[in-house]
Amino acid sequence: MLDDLDWLGYRPDIFPTEAFRAGVCDGRQSDRETVYRQAVDVLAAQGLVYGCDCSRREILDAAAQAGSKRPGLQDGRPDLLGPAELRYNNHCRHRGGPIADGYGWRVRMDPGVERFVDERVGPQEQDPSVQCGDLLIRDRLGNWTYQFAVCVDDFRQGIDLVIRGEDLLPSTGRQIRLARLLGRERPAAFLHHPLIMKTPDQKLSKSDGDTGIRDLRARGWTPERVKAAARAGV
Repeated sequence: MLDDLDWLGYRPDIFPTEAFRAGVCDGRQSDRETVYRQAVDVLAAQGLVYGCDCSRREILDAAAQAGSKRPGLQDGRPDLLGPAELRYNNHCRHRGGPIADGYGWRVRMDPGVERFVDERVGPQEQDPSVQCGDLLIRDRLGNWTYQFAVCVDDFRQGIDLVIRGEDLLPSTGRQIRLARLLGRERPAAFLHHPLIMKTPDQKLSKSDGDTGIRDLRARGWTPERVKAAARAGV
């Protein structure tokens, strides 16, 4: 990824590529353990964090028993962007699980609608308690979750505009709420763009072996051609 950015001529405003190559870098999430633990302390002081020992299989079984065939599917949208979201039923909220290794760490998501205006899609209303239940911020193996890491990073690094794919639009309300609980007074603005699809119901993804920048470069593409193709959405 660093090589791709250099080749395309993109230089980040903060944490240039050479900073990552030099060793420990505050722009790398795996180097921000202390920052994330400080953020957990802020939430824990409000009584919002608890330990959870539920496995994914137990959460799936609970959803099935509740009769939810497609938990998390919002607003009747067709499921074109991946599997429907699994909602946690808050089973461990009052069980007193420790905030310790070997447990998942969750943040309470009480009922309430988050309203925001997406810069492309328009006005949105989302209730995280209905969508996902209490939010997992660290898994039982000690990995910080995407939802938590991006909220902390955007807040701490002063990011005020987030541009990303529309598959992440359902995550926005919970991220706005989590950032507010962490102390962010004014949320970032969000713009969710369409995805480039390889079939009508499957998005392009490097994890599925789809072509990346490195492959195009090896085929003789120029940076200008890659940028033009991206602008054209092909």
